[in-house]
Amino acid sequence: MSLTPSNQPSRLSATIDLDLPGKQVGDLMLKWSDNSVPLGYHPIPIVSLRGGAGPTVLMLGGTHGDEFEGPAAILRLAEHLDPAELNGQIILIPALNAPAVAESSRVSPLDGQNLNRAFPGDPDGGPTAMLAHYVETVLLPRCDAVIDLHSGGKASVFAPCTLATRCADPDLAQANLDLANIFGLPLTWMLGKHNDNRSVNAAAERAGVPMIAAELGGGGNITPEIVDATETGLMRCLAHLGLVENRYPAPSPARCVEILSPFDSLYAPEGGIFDRQVSAGQDIQAGDVAGYLRFPDTPGRPAVELSFPNNGFVLAHGNRGLVRRGDLLALVAQNVTEGS
Repeated sequence: MSLTPSNQPSRLSATIDLDLPGKQVGDLMLKWSDNSVPLGYHPIPIVSLRGGAGPTVLMLGGTHGDEFEGPAAILRLAEHLDPAELNGQIILIPALNAPAVAESSRVSPLDGQNLNRAFPGDPDGGPTAMLAHYVETVLLPRCDAVIDLHSGGKASVFAPCTLATRCADPDLAQANLDLANIFGLPLTWMLGKHNDNRSVNAAAERAGVPMIAAELGGGGNITPEIVDATETGLMRCLAHLGLVENRYPAPSPARCVEILSPFDSLYAPEGGIFDRQVSAGQDIQAGDVAGYLRFPDTPGRPAVELSFPNNGFVLAHGNRGLVRRGDLLALVAQNVTEGS
């Protein structure tokens, strides 16, 4: 896949005019002829809140369809914010991968693709590639900031954190970090050389648009405290960017971590029940026991003890009891400083 967005126009159309003032609610029309929708379109709901002069902010949720904390927080803003009180525009897409959200699926049921591994997309590709292309070539160029809300979904649980991309452009890197800091979660995950260049974060970097993502727990459900913190974080960012009045105290400084090596993390060496002994948010030392693999089909077999190879911080843990060889058991990051 080329990492240069196509100059061809998008095949998606919006049923609303993003240049009009006030509140508009409509769809992005994803036309993909299949057995479920042979001649119509798959709707991607979109809300535009446009007030006076000011920046444009894009807020995305549901990039993966089994991550619900972000969509819940975005829908709160769609319900309560008054465009007349905004200095600028907020474009809200609570279910970017709407077909996947409808199925509570990480990937799109239309083509089995992962939207956050599809950028810059392709206007002549499948539905996931078409949607990624629209975001990168139509939405991002009109925006001054982007926030993409994730969580661990059904497969994993993250320590709640914001994600800021390190960039070659120091001004853009600082703008990313400023957004992460003002969001107010206690943890910032710095995205360095191990960031995937097919993600929304990478698309925003290519467009030169300040952007953060967030990982907001997970498990395939909603934790009220995390959604509350997310709503507050979104409002803090809007105040930081000048769209709303700042009514929020400055957050405490965040701890910064980064994945420096994929070999610090722990993966299942074979299938079995993983009897986990650690949780996301824990500091660990080399040799600490992460858990035990147990074997229900051969109950006479001794358990296999799994330990961490290096010191670190458990950024996320897997959420599956029964695992297969290669499954992520614990995602391990290292402490870093903001400027490192």
